[in-house]
Amino acid sequence: MKINKGDKYKKSFLVDDEAIKMFAEASKDENPVHLNEEFAKGTIFKKRIAHGMLIGGYISSILGNDFPGKGTIYLNQTLSFRKPVFINETVEVIIEVIDITEKGWLMLTTNCFLNNNIVIEGSALVIPPKNRH
Repeated sequence: MKINKGDKYKKSFLVDDEAIKMFAEASKDENPVHLNEEFAKGTIFKKRIAHGMLIGGYISSILGNDFPGKGTIYLNQTLSFRKPVFINETVEVIIEVIDITEKGWLMLTTNCFLNNNIVIEGSALVIPPKNRH
């Protein structure tokens, strides 16, 4: 299947306590704002929040598994964290092809939303699998 400028892919992820704990263990990011409810009460958020990079990881999951798919090579990624994501919220990731280079590389927007509000604004450059461009 050929990918064209303007193509979009959407996928939702539930950000639950287990995902946050597993990400903390894998990344070694044990910031208590993510893991300790009492600590988080004293922050500007008033309760625990998900790691921003956990949400960013969902972007990577889509790129490597779904769109463009297996074999995709990630060249760069920008992320701007706009709003927090709390435990048991569902984030929708929307990937859109904004340009295709002469080499066939894809320039993408990689935005994440919570209730139609942007929580992460991003962009990426990837080399799609050979059968996708």
